[in-house]
Amino acid sequence: MSWDPYSALGVTRTATADEIRRAYRSLAKELHPDVRPGDKAAEEKFKRATAAFNLLSDPVTKQRFDRGEIDADGNERMAFNSRPRQQGARQHAGAGAGPGAGPGADAFDLGDIFSDLFGPGFGGAGRGGYGRMRGRDMRFTLEIDFLDAIVGARRRISLAEGRTLDVAIPAGVETGQVLRLKNQGGAGVQGGPAGDALVELNVRPHPFFRREGQDVHMDLNISLTEAVEGAKIQAPTPGGPVTLTIPAGSNTGKTLRLKGKGVAGQGDQFVRLQVVLPENVDDDLKKFVKKWPKRDYTPTRPAG
Repeated sequence: MSWDPYSALGVTRTATADEIRRAYRSLAKELHPDVRPGDKAAEEKFKRATAAFNLLSDPVTKQRFDRGEIDADGNERMAFNSRPRQQGARQHAGAGAGPGAGPGADAFDLGDIFSDLFGPGFGGAGRGGYGRMRGRDMRFTLEIDFLDAIVGARRRISLAEGRTLDVAIPAGVETGQVLRLKNQGGAGVQGGPAGDALVELNVRPHPFFRREGQDVHMDLNISLTEAVEGAKIQAPTPGGPVTLTIPAGSNTGKTLRLKGKGVAGQGDQFVRLQVVLPENVDDDLKKFVKKWPKRDYTPTRPAG
């Protein structure tokens, strides 16, 4: 559940810019770690108040928060879609950048506030370094194809403010895994470092491949002739097609193993054969079956 920056400063949503500034000055004077050294609770309240002030003192981010476009951490509440050729990406990005990044970000200067409170020379960073703050982390959700997750890929995502990021997807990733892109998040305050971009991956299912641990499984249709006589056929793998030898006399359910063709080249691929009759059975096949030796080829079935 998102926190409320207005509550963190103790002001209402109708507060003016001057009221927001005065509220923050009062809290900073009371809670600053240089005033209350070693008080972790006060320090956390001070950090939260500073984050709230950074958001609400910028007219752009304040308006976007009030409209419900971003949350208190600057993360987008709207989805931004980009679908370049068979690839889909859905990003939930932070506000145009981190605290202090909007057009009105210089309306208030934390350095000025701290200097007023604690005297000249306190500066933007402050004696305890609390004016200079790290930017917000920005969170994204990126949808990737099954094959990209298995063999790795590089994809580009678009941020809310028009910036783009190239994301290297390591081979073997899974749904829910989060990639951290250092210093690609919101801009820092008072010269502080930028936050990170946190990209959560969502792997789309494949039409016929499925993953089990480090192995890949699939069902492969073969003809009656290939099953009876055996054959060499092309079989798909995540890394591309390979030649697969079908032993003579293969039946539905027989599973063949392709070593090293699984996830990231570490696991294996298992191919389960399915014997498929032609859709239209011609007279020649019917005559052939009638001449088949009268032996019991009925498969064993569970009792009951």
